Amino acid sequence: MNAGFRCPPRRGIAGGRPGAAAEGPRSHAGTLLRTLLVAGAVALLAACAAVGPNYVRPPTPVPAAYKEAGAQDVRGSATAPAAGSWWAIYGDPALDALAAQVKVDNQTLAAAAARVRGAQALVKAAGGAALPSVGAGTLKSGRRTENDFGIWDSWELDLWGRIRRNIEAHRAAAKASEADLAAATLSMQAQLVQSYFALREEDAAIALLQHAAEVGDKWHRMVANQYAQGVASSADVAQALLRSSTPQLQLADARASRAQFEHAIAVMIGKPPAEFSIAPAPFASQVPAIPAGVPAALLERRPDVVASERRMAAASARIGVSKAETLPSINLAAGIGVLEGPTATADIRALLFAGGRLDAQVDYADATYAEAIANYRQTVLVAYREVEDSLVATSALGNAAELQARAAAAAKESDRVTRNQYREGVADYAAVVDAARAVLDAGRAELQLRRRRLDVSVNLIKALGGAWQPAVEPDPRAVR
Repeated sequence: MNAGFRCPPRRGIAGGRPGAAAEGPRSHAGTLLRTLLVAGAVALLAACAAVGPNYVRPPTPVPAAYKEAGAQDVRGSATAPAAGSWWAIYGDPALDALAAQVKVDNQTLAAAAARVRGAQALVKAAGGAALPSVGAGTLKSGRRTENDFGIWDSWELDLWGRIRRNIEAHRAAAKASEADLAAATLSMQAQLVQSYFALREEDAAIALLQHAAEVGDKWHRMVANQYAQGVASSADVAQALLRSSTPQLQLADARASRAQFEHAIAVMIGKPPAEFSIAPAPFASQVPAIPAGVPAALLERRPDVVASERRMAAASARIGVSKAETLPSINLAAGIGVLEGPTATADIRALLFAGGRLDAQVDYADATYAEAIANYRQTVLVAYREVEDSLVATSALGNAAELQARAAAAAKESDRVTRNQYREGVADYAAVVDAARAVLDAGRAELQLRRRRLDVSVNLIKALGGAWQPAVEPDPRAVR
């Protein structure tokens, strides 16, 4: 229904008692003042009411300690990754320079940053609904003159907290978008770091393969000369060719693989592969010992967990929005027209029948919140699993690395002894080729294992949140 606050018509001296014309404006002002006082009183009452649940983060199981934490020996050498530049723990300046460019130039992250700005804009839009709207145009009133022109002001009273709950939901959604950006940044940085380790592994493998290819090629030439002199058979030549071609084929694969990792890194930092290159360098990165910390800290350190929790808070606030839409609403309007002067109206609406649509919206909001709770708890469980997986892999690969290091050292020693025997005439060159092949196999296995250990350490840092820290949030129990 529509209640109009109208001013009495202005009368001249001949149409009424003397002085009546002077009382009109005062009457207008008094009516408008009463309207504003009533609106203020209603707004004060409305400020105390906000339907829907006040959000409190639901409990989720949190273990006291990680099950596999004891498998990782971090005594004396553990180093916590630095916030904002966790990759610096590997001590590689070239890697530091590359990883720092991911956040600046990566286009996937640029798209995620745009989504954050969009979510923040929606917060401002939702907050604007709590303020009066002022404009100029046609005014309608209950007077004889149906249309007037002037300045108008309208305001929806937040009688049941619908606007406040909507702001609360959008704020939580914006924080979720910020955490999504942090999660995407961490994931892209981890991908770049692992690609860099793979590239450096290929650098070291190429050096091993080049040496093996040179030894095999020399052996093939020697056997071919022996065949020409009638000392060796064609089968010997074929066998020597097979031995020399194998490392050469592997060398071509290693070079192609290195180029592909280089191309991938170029895209990650927002550059065309044709305009980017990384100079070969030794594979010198060592595996750091990383403390896992306490499981409870994971809920605040991992950006994907924080994003899921903020979506849960937004879903809780939307329950209040849907419930408020089932209740009456009051819109106040006031204006000053050219013809009629001040006017004020109050529009009170209450929906009596909607075919169950509004109740269904409330049920949908409840179900969405229940879904958000389940998603949050699942995200937490997956986070704990990823930490446990990385911890146990760290331990297992560390033990295997010790065995592989001894095997590689033994192969190198065998190669050294065999070469000395060849120089002394005790062993033939075929033994030198076999020893070089053993060095190649053991060396590549050692490189692959070190790369796997480095990858696991990156996965552990990522699982722990990469030392990311969310912005300080207000008490989630408070209604914003």
